[in-house]
Amino acid sequence: MRYAYPCTLVPEDGGGFFVSFPDVPEALTSGADRLEALQMAEDALAVALAGYVHAGWDIPAPSAVTKKQHMVPLPPVVAAKLALYSAMRTQGVTKVALGDKLSLSESAVRELLNPEHRSHIGQVKNALRVLGRCLVVEDKAA
Repeated sequence: MRYAYPCTLVPEDGGGFFVSFPDVPEALTSGADRLEALQMAEDALAVALAGYVHAGWDIPAPSAVTKKQHMVPLPPVVAAKLALYSAMRTQGVTKVALGDKLSLSESAVRELLNPEHRSHIGQVKNALRVLGRCLVVEDKAA
């Protein structure tokens, strides 16, 4: 899955823009101008999806972007952690079982899954590989 979500920017009466995500209704933010609003959108999206992980919910698939929307990609480490979380849910792999495969404690796996915890991308990539998944980074013109 590509971890980039469409958002809608709505001009606010007093200036600035309000940002919302149709696929992640909990991700709401605003910014003084278009650039700031989009920067804030990335943070709001990452925090909201971290909430999905903490709640044990499925990560929603992003819908197609329309002409009136902007695509907001997640930071690579956050996207990798969400991919790991989703793969574990799909395959029914527990934190303890993944920890055994990686020679890590359950708490270390919990940190690998936590989008708000700083992890090295290589650790998450290795965990994905153990689950038969791979991480792909894509470069695209903005």
